[in-house]
Amino acid sequence: MNFIEQLKNSLQNIWLGIADSAPKILGVLALIIIILIVIKIITSILRKVLKKANVDKLGEKLNEIELSEGKTLNIKLVDLIVKIVKWISYIILISIVADVLELTMVSEGLNSLIAYLPKLFTAIAIVILGLLFANFVKKSLQSLFDSMELSGGKFLSQLVFLLLMVLITITALNQAEINTEIITSNIKMILAAFLVAFAIAFGLGAKNVIEKLLNTFYTRKLFEVGQIIEFNDIRGEVEAINSISVTLKTKTGKIIVPIKDIVESQVSIQD
Repeated sequence: MNFIEQLKNSLQNIWLGIADSAPKILGVLALIIIILIVIKIITSILRKVLKKANVDKLGEKLNEIELSEGKTLNIKLVDLIVKIVKWISYIILISIVADVLELTMVSEGLNSLIAYLPKLFTAIAIVILGLLFANFVKKSLQSLFDSMELSGGKFLSQLVFLLLMVLITITALNQAEINTEIITSNIKMILAAFLVAFAIAFGLGAKNVIEKLLNTFYTRKLFEVGQIIEFNDIRGEVEAINSISVTLKTKTGKIIVPIKDIVESQVSIQD
């Protein structure tokens, strides 16, 4: 009989506990339903506002960025922002429920996560703005090299883009309070080795490069397409001037003359 009495008392205690907690549980369920409805309304309004603000155009600009040969991003910015807001709302909802149910450890952990989110979003913003800036620098370098008709513009601009993205990523990680000491030290060694190699290569090849640049500048300044010039018993009309040669139209046909030969010769311009 003692066992039956103990079992009966235990069941009664459990039932009383459930009965006491029932109002709180029902209140929590009602709160969850209300907040879920509010989240649904907020995300729906947010999506419409973002589309009217043409936020997708920023996403299209990001998707145009070529990270490496033939590889681009595929970001639907409006969908991404809406999903982030939705999940943040869910985290806040769980934190509120944990507070109501007096789940202190869960509540404190989620509150710490919520407090960290602004730093995380700032880091993401740094990466996005950094991508746009690095891409602008890359395109500017490519345009500069193309306008001067110099080779190697694509490689150099892509290299500068990657170096900028490394620095931007490290800045973003620091903002997110992620330890980047090991990454930074390794990158410093790589950059130091690269700069030494570049300095040696530049020292060996700079003379010829500068000479070619000056020759091209000199030729384009003095001669124009359509002019009749004569040098070294060659007479012809200038058809094109590029970074390394001049195309002349002569009586016998077209000839391509290295810019160096023109610069180092006595040239007469016919009226």
